[in-house]
Amino acid sequence: MHKYAALSVLLGALLAGCAKAPPNFVFILADDLGYMDVGAYNPDTFYETPNLDRLAREGMRFTAAYAAAPVCSPTRASIQTGLYPARLRTTDFFGGPQPHEVGERWRATRPLLPAPYMDALPHDTETIAEALQTSGYRTFFAGKWHLGPEGSWPEDHGYQINKGGHRSGGPYGPGRYFVPYGNPRLEDGPPGEHLPARLAHETARFIQESQGVPFLAFLSFYSVHTPLMTRPELEAKYQAKPAPASTWGIEGARRVRQVQNHAVYAGMVESMDTAIGVVLRALDSLNLADNTVVIFTSDNGGLSTSEGHPTSNLPLRAGKGWLYEGGIREPTIVRYPRVVEGNTVSDIPIISIDFFPTMIELAGQALRNVDGTSLAALLGGAGALDRTALFWHYPHYGNQGGAPGSAVRQGPWKLIHFYEDGRTELYNLDQDVSESQAVVNADTAQALKARLDTWLTAMHAQMPSHNTALDTLQHQNAL
Repeated sequence: MHKYAALSVLLGALLAGCAKAPPNFVFILADDLGYMDVGAYNPDTFYETPNLDRLAREGMRFTAAYAAAPVCSPTRASIQTGLYPARLRTTDFFGGPQPHEVGERWRATRPLLPAPYMDALPHDTETIAEALQTSGYRTFFAGKWHLGPEGSWPEDHGYQINKGGHRSGGPYGPGRYFVPYGNPRLEDGPPGEHLPARLAHETARFIQESQGVPFLAFLSFYSVHTPLMTRPELEAKYQAKPAPASTWGIEGARRVRQVQNHAVYAGMVESMDTAIGVVLRALDSLNLADNTVVIFTSDNGGLSTSEGHPTSNLPLRAGKGWLYEGGIREPTIVRYPRVVEGNTVSDIPIISIDFFPTMIELAGQALRNVDGTSLAALLGGAGALDRTALFWHYPHYGNQGGAPGSAVRQGPWKLIHFYEDGRTELYNLDQDVSESQAVVNADTAQALKARLDTWLTAMHAQMPSHNTALDTLQHQNAL
């Protein structure tokens, strides 16, 4: 029997077993965590992530996993629905400027106006929580939502319990990462309580209360998003830890951090990892780990060109807000002992739209007509996916310096098309993961650009528009 056919039979048998005892799901989503921030991906990282490293040893680590966007809300929408942000029209972080909202400084300096976008997760689009509820799953959400105003919060999209999810993109209440939170969906705990720990304990409590029924626990950390702050003892720990001196590069008009040595950020990473350990230990203590699918990923790349420049993504280029690898390639781990062999690595490109169909298939449901591809067979050991290309559409100016563009990856080739001047950049990621030298290959570039254009048309993608106010100003200055 062909090895893939054998794997298919094995996976079918495993899933048939799961039909009698449906798997639980624990989805852990970090905010702004970079690919190189996790020890399992970077043995030389300045940060300490023993629980994530353990998860990688016990599951499958993906080395070419991507967020569907270089900023948070679009990726979060893609995870919930299995759809590309371009199709949903949720292409910018919710709260970013609409074309009619840009100020005078923008109109005087930038050649494009951003594309319009939807700033709430559409109610007519099925979420993973709504889908799993049809199979009797209990559903729980903790942490950052950032997918719309009140009326479009987790409880409005299939989550029966919501601890902390509302419209905000960060912990911006009076105590920020500490009590008082000022969060309309998370009551304050005792003085000194730390938000990552609180969210983890809420998740562990939900797991404890859900024994005997299948469940989806979606733990969506506010960490490691700004504001940059951590526990004093952790800051002191990393201040005392040997680290290289700061060095800087230039990305566009921005400084980009080139070393990991930020003590506060390091404490934030460790606090999040410690919180993940709380959840993993809860699964262990309740003997639920074997039948629980744990998925870990991040919503965009590490923040390296703005807002404190807390981390370095090298050798990946740039970071959050950019279509280069530093902005979209994510640490991603899946553990499911019934199906996934421990300590395995996959270099097959995957993207955040794939999690929805994966969970649907593992839960024994019929696959939906979504943009993502189920990873179930890949988790079972199959060596390929029935897909040839991945796409991105970010028709906005990132707060971190990135410019409007779209991108496609096919095999080792990645093409980025920038809308300001119409230029394209082509890279061979197998040979140049740092995207340091654009490749001149007219045939490949033309074919990828045509494929990208076809996809954008199919998505009915919204485009940035020409800033005529800048033309007027430049004409007046020339007189």
